[in-house]
Amino acid sequence: MEEMNEDLAALSARIDRTNELLQRMLAEVAKTPSTHAIFVDAGYLYAAAGRLVAGTEDRRAFEVDAEGLIDALIDRARTVFADSRLLRVYWYDGARRRIHTAEQQSIAELPDVKVRLGNLNANNQQKGVDSLIRTDLESLARHRAISDAALLGGDEDLVSAVEAAQGYGARVHLWGIEAPEGRNQAEPLLWEVDSQRTLGLDFFKPYVSRRTTPAYEPMTGRPVREDVRFVGAQIAAKWLAARGRDALVELLPGHPYLPGSVDQDLLVEAESLLQYSLRGQADLRRALRDGFWDHLQAQY
Repeated sequence: MEEMNEDLAALSARIDRTNELLQRMLAEVAKTPSTHAIFVDAGYLYAAAGRLVAGTEDRRAFEVDAEGLIDALIDRARTVFADSRLLRVYWYDGARRRIHTAEQQSIAELPDVKVRLGNLNANNQQKGVDSLIRTDLESLARHRAISDAALLGGDEDLVSAVEAAQGYGARVHLWGIEAPEGRNQAEPLLWEVDSQRTLGLDFFKPYVSRRTTPAYEPMTGRPVREDVRFVGAQIAAKWLAARGRDALVELLPGHPYLPGSVDQDLLVEAESLLQYSLRGQADLRRALRDGFWDHLQAQY
């Protein structure tokens, strides 16, 4: 009997100790603030905000103060998730061969912002962005890194990302952009999320503005060699800003020839800016390459 009493006393002591540990853990959990993250589908943002403020989805027709807009999104999230801390902003966009543009690079350098790039096809359509969003949402929810996710997007393909995050206990809040007419978010996505919120004209107007003049004046008729050469130099400046001096060092030994992929991208962008086809225009193609090389060699 005495031995049994000792065993019961030992068992009782272990139970008390376990309860004490559980109470400590619960107290620590209670002290730990919840965490949220903001997930931005930049393709949706530019198209919907451009349509709302500037009346067009063409990125070349308007400018976006991305830094100011991201700060505004962070402030709005701070209001919505009052007792939560921000993990970071995830910014998803497309780029050819997943190489940052100058704008995307400047966004990536902002504090608390992580840029994720999908591909951009020949029709300037994003590919792979939805899967990137799903991967991040699911991973962060699975590891309990976030309790709430603010998702700014509208594609039906995001439904699986929402379901994956919710499966691990995270709440997903869909943020949309006011549509001048109709709806710019898929209904299945609206059905799946935990809450919905629409950001209107007053929210975006300070950060989106129409260009007063186009970045490049379109040419009328056949452009002269000097104009094409100038456009080649302008494209080279953008190329260098996006890829950096290491890429320049790799390119220089091939002068006066350009790798096929670079030459094709140069042609496509130049034709878009000039509003003129350079196919079969050997003299203008040479002027374009000359302008491209002139700028790069001047920077070396």
